[in-house]
Amino acid sequence: MSENARPDEAAQRAGKLRELLRYHNHRYYVLDDPEISDAEYDALLRELQGIEAEHPELVTPDSPTQRVGAAPLDAFAEARHEQPMLSLANVFSEEELRDFDRRVRERVGGEVAYVCEPKLDGLSVNLRYENGVLVQAATRGDGQVGEDITVNVRTIRSVPLRLRGESPSLVEVRGEVVIRKADFERLNEHRLAEGERPFANPRNAAAGSLRQLDSSVTAKRPLTFFTFGTGACSEPLGVTHSEVLERLAGWGFRVNEHVQRVAGAQGCLDYYHWLLDNRDTLSYEIDGAVYKVDDLDARERLGFTARAPRWAAAHKLPAREATTVVADILASVGRTGAVTPVAALEPVEVGGVVVSRATLHNLDEVRRKDVRVGDTVMVRRAGDVIPEVISVVVDKRPADAEPWDMPTSCPVCGSEVVRLDEEAAHRCIGGLYCPAQRMGAIRHFVSRRAMDIDGLGEKLVAQLVEQGLVRTVVDLYGLERETLVTLERMGEKSADNLLRAIDASRETTLPRFLYALGISQVGEVTARALAEHFGSLEAIMDARSDALETVPDVGPVVAQSVARFFAQPHNQEVIAGLRAAGVHWPSAAADTASELSQPLAGRTFVLTGALEGYSRDDAKAQIEALGGKVTGSVSKKTDYVVVGADPGSKRDKAERLGVTLLDESGFERLLRETANAGS
Repeated sequence: MSENARPDEAAQRAGKLRELLRYHNHRYYVLDDPEISDAEYDALLRELQGIEAEHPELVTPDSPTQRVGAAPLDAFAEARHEQPMLSLANVFSEEELRDFDRRVRERVGGEVAYVCEPKLDGLSVNLRYENGVLVQAATRGDGQVGEDITVNVRTIRSVPLRLRGESPSLVEVRGEVVIRKADFERLNEHRLAEGERPFANPRNAAAGSLRQLDSSVTAKRPLTFFTFGTGACSEPLGVTHSEVLERLAGWGFRVNEHVQRVAGAQGCLDYYHWLLDNRDTLSYEIDGAVYKVDDLDARERLGFTARAPRWAAAHKLPAREATTVVADILASVGRTGAVTPVAALEPVEVGGVVVSRATLHNLDEVRRKDVRVGDTVMVRRAGDVIPEVISVVVDKRPADAEPWDMPTSCPVCGSEVVRLDEEAAHRCIGGLYCPAQRMGAIRHFVSRRAMDIDGLGEKLVAQLVEQGLVRTVVDLYGLERETLVTLERMGEKSADNLLRAIDASRETTLPRFLYALGISQVGEVTARALAEHFGSLEAIMDARSDALETVPDVGPVVAQSVARFFAQPHNQEVIAGLRAAGVHWPSAAADTASELSQPLAGRTFVLTGALEGYSRDDAKAQIEALGGKVTGSVSKKTDYVVVGADPGSKRDKAERLGVTLLDESGFERLLRETANAGS
């Protein structure tokens, strides 16, 4: 639509766009069945944003553009529920469930059908809709009055801002806000990478996200809303709870896919055991099953106690948390050299599994929780996730318990353990020598962008390491045909091909060799920059941190990492061994002049989000073919940030620093123009 479109044309187009965006939002976030790509969705949203920016009078509270968050609040206001949000009575055994069913049958006068659903481990909320539009969202609070979290709930994509189809003049929709397991893992990985402490569990993360005074923070959290029923309503929605759930699904809400209608107590028990067996396969955390009488007229007759309805019960699953004692705190070295504190526990059963170890993530977490040897701690297990220490029972702490600190040398190889500025993790920097990192170091060394030794897959590397044939990457160059043919799935032809690939890798380039060493913080771009700046491996190895920082794109953290790596005697020995084995390269200076003549020479790019027409590798190759560099982080030295679908925090940082943003079409245009200029 042109910028000079008439107001009536703009209003008509804005209405059409809102309708389209609501439809596709529902397909993506509620049905998990998108019909268009993220890029197409973003294009529709940008068009609507443009129209509303030019015609502010067209902005409506239920517009999809209003999900980005509002100005921070000073505090939450109170929100009174039209109908109280009561708690559920609990049952903990088959006997208690059968007693609950007996009481219901006695009052109703016959057999009863129940609707069963997983009891999601999240935060319950009440959504108030007037004439189909969301006007208020509130926490449960004390059941009568909660906190007004409307601005935060508006950011949740699975919450309709306007109900689909016909709806009552007033309805309270109730449900649970959760963070699903996969989203929770990604969220914590991102927080750890950013040096922030991880959330203890998905429930805490969801609750904390909803209670942010700054809704822009909530908007970045992967929250999902599942409805489980209604509160006050201006008209009947059906005669059974099953029919109510169908109405809710029709309005655009996500109803749990495992809701099931069953007959009597035995049906509830069968459902409970199914949940117990399948608990770890669900995409979200649960802590029980909920049974609700399906017939709404029967519910009226059953009524309520002071705290809970008589027509519903929650059946708790075995706890995923338990208390035990920390026998020791060990420093565990991973494949990448990250040194993780691990609590060795007195064995305890958690959720049906005996647990004897739990992660403490990093030194900051150990100090934040103040975990010490001898402490009594609360341990939590969630599915197949490594158990973790949640909290310390300080009252039970032994008088002689001392704070724990990270060792200064690797417990596996003796190399120095360091923590680079801005990193949450400590690392062993004997990467080429450390047995704990052996598999990871070899796999990286032989990879296509490093030494490019074809035929050395993960299983073959594992055999070579397990049989003691390869202790460091130097041993690859001493492998013999007679030894290789004895390995599993390694015939004479495969052995010959592998030996040829190993021999060919002896001739490489300095940037490839530097990258192959697996130095923390040194990717392909940094390796090339170091090679171009210093011209020789000897000069890089001798350089101090301040000299390394003079290299473009090398900051204090990278400089520290490089200097410490080359200062390790173990690493020096392996590098000397590689050169003695015939690994060599031409001078890096010869390549510099030709690269500087390319049209994107000296320009730095960062890629974030998914591009529709390019894989990440393709986009990187296109940039580098024109002389540009691709780095992993945004700084003042970055020239362009290429933004695809679902971009991360890099886009936000680029905006703060004033770095030029390119969408996919702008990126393609830049490539065309620079390619033409270069030719």
